[in-house]
Amino acid sequence: MINVNLKSKAERPVIRRHPWVFSGAIRRVDGSPQPGDVIRLCGQDHRYLAWGHFSNSDITVRILGWNEDDPPGSDFFRRRLTEALARRKHLFARSGLSAFRLVYGESDGLPGLVADWYDGYIVLSAQTPGADRSKQSAAETLMELTGAKGVIERSKSDVRKLEGLEPSEGILCGQAAPEHHEILENGHRFLVDLTRGQKTGFYVDQRPNRKLVAEYAKDHTVLDVFSYTAAFSIYAASQGAASITRVESSADVTELGDRNLKLNNLDTGESIVADAFTALREFRNQGRSFDLIILDPPKLAPTKAQVERASRAYKDINLLAAKLLNPGGILATFSCSGGVSADLFQKILFGACLDAGRDLRILHHMSQGTDHPVLLTFPESWYLKGLVLQAD
Repeated sequence: MINVNLKSKAERPVIRRHPWVFSGAIRRVDGSPQPGDVIRLCGQDHRYLAWGHFSNSDITVRILGWNEDDPPGSDFFRRRLTEALARRKHLFARSGLSAFRLVYGESDGLPGLVADWYDGYIVLSAQTPGADRSKQSAAETLMELTGAKGVIERSKSDVRKLEGLEPSEGILCGQAAPEHHEILENGHRFLVDLTRGQKTGFYVDQRPNRKLVAEYAKDHTVLDVFSYTAAFSIYAASQGAASITRVESSADVTELGDRNLKLNNLDTGESIVADAFTALREFRNQGRSFDLIILDPPKLAPTKAQVERASRAYKDINLLAAKLLNPGGILATFSCSGGVSADLFQKILFGACLDAGRDLRILHHMSQGTDHPVLLTFPESWYLKGLVLQAD
């Protein structure tokens, strides 16, 4: 077993059970580990600290466990997957719900591995060399434990690029899913594309937020920006929204959103295929306004290096939205960028509202669903930040 030795001042985060070790913390590597190898992490005095996966990236070690007597092997990973499923057992039994996260990386003790359940199919993403090596075994184990019909790989994240891994997609085991597979979320029906859709096919992390935001939709005009396949719109329309306007840059995705609205016996409303920033400026120039605006942009800052540029984009879009709100209107706005902290996001919104000349008050703080638990020793697992704001 190869030892990776830390500098003395770098031991504290590991002892406090943070699962990442950066390259600058390493004093010496005994041997020549390859990306994805299991290594033994040691302190400066060669004292055992943890087991981990090795990588040549800036995050050189991702910790798998702290128990010296439990080295990672096939039984280790099977146990971790079983424990992850047990944490979500209540979701399998919930009426009207058939899509949610099964495995959430470091929060489940399986760094770099993500898996989502879609009513009989599993979509898996391996984001690091260690996860990439074990993805086939993980897929077969998950299929066995859940009775899934098939496991589909969608490994094409920004993290993979940073790790020097090429995108990888295809069927890992079992059968392929239909082109558009139907799922349920809080009783609403959705067609999802598990092989070509964004992320793993659907934004399962927004489940509780869609329900909360829809409470403000009754009899109101709603603008859903970055609407994707119309999930927020369906929740809002089902709660009696007066009208729905959707903005999405992809014509194909917009068409799937129309199908989802019809699937739930709801009016498709107004759908606009356009860049979100351009569309909001057009609304402003036309003098349009709305009672409820939902901003759910894609990840704008995958890493801290993109934070400055992303901050400008977040400010721009929220400033435009604030100007489009009717008096007493509601803005539900999100950031899924890990590089943008909750404090920074709130500061960006403060600047946007100040420049828009509007006073907005925070009604709710929002985050990812409980199937994406935040490990207390790993605050980086909290990535989704959202606020419900009300204008004067």
